[in-house]
Amino acid sequence: MRFERYVFICQNQRDPGHPRGSCGQRGSLEILEEFKHLVKEYRLQLKIRVNKAGCMELCEIGPSILIVPDNVWYQKVTPGDVREIVEKHLIGGEPVERLKADFSFWKK
Repeated sequence: MRFERYVFICQNQRDPGHPRGSCGQRGSLEILEEFKHLVKEYRLQLKIRVNKAGCMELCEIGPSILIVPDNVWYQKVTPGDVREIVEKHLIGGEPVERLKADFSFWKK
């Protein structure tokens, strides 16, 4: 089965106190569950696949989410942001600009 979009949500866990932190310590499991709940609520199970992901090297701005094939990365997402991403991006086709990842930290 081929899906229209795949949502990858980082579930990486680092030791507490690690300088980079980790998405898993910032609520990524709750975000994953909310995505799954809303995909089911909107009956998108045949179009959207929600997946756990390992480290995507963006823990500093996590929880990190990648939506493929759109190649849109989201940063610092909370469970409260998920409905907006589902409605605006996954259903409406417009990325949520305020949550798009800022990769400028890599230039430091």
